[in-house]
Amino acid sequence: MAKEFFNKYHIPYIDVDVTKDDRLVEEMVQKSHQMGVPVIDIDGEIFVGFDRSGIAAKLGIK
Repeated sequence: MAKEFFNKYHIPYIDVDVTKDDRLVEEMVQKSHQMGVPVIDIDGEIFVGFDRSGIAAKLGIK
């Protein structure tokens, strides 16, 4: 859902598959303090899971 949202609004993103590298898992946990995915980092603000309204507000999308 997050990818569809970003594509719909032409928001560039980097898709990181944490299952491929243990270092990426560690980075995700350090940022989010959780193991849940997706972890979305927008200018240092962390969203765990797809919080459509929070992400839209952060990006200025109505």
